[in-house]
Amino acid sequence: MTSIQERLYPDLPCFGCGHGNPDGLKLRSYPAEDGTVTATFTPWPAHNNGLGYLNGGIICTVLDCHSAAAVMLEADRRGWEPLGDAALSHVTAGLDVRYLRPSPLHEPVELLASVKEATEAQLTIDVSLIWDGKTRAEAIAVWKRWRPRA
Repeated sequence: MTSIQERLYPDLPCFGCGHGNPDGLKLRSYPAEDGTVTATFTPWPAHNNGLGYLNGGIICTVLDCHSAAAVMLEADRRGWEPLGDAALSHVTAGLDVRYLRPSPLHEPVELLASVKEATEAQLTIDVSLIWDGKTRAEAIAVWKRWRPRA
């Protein structure tokens, strides 16, 4: 199955979700039957926080980029195309991350995102990083319509 990222923005150079970035994480997210968006992310040894756990900046990146998949899927479903020559229809306007417990560095983690509110102007996404059945980090992501300026 083709991921949301590979289908909707295959050449994007974003470090987290862009498949056009040879050095990036190349996150792959998929729609689930219950309306959520899921992904599995396997950290790299370089993502160490210095204490043997997954670095908080990497956690923030994958939460942001996984929420992007939920936003872009919703925008695609509703016909909210990117404006002008923009690569994406919406951009991150805010990300409120809560780190709840350490996340493993050497095990795959699960990502789960769901759209809580959606208008063309703004979408709000709940997104979580889960391992061993427990939420390790969660965020509320706010995305706004990208309007290129002349």
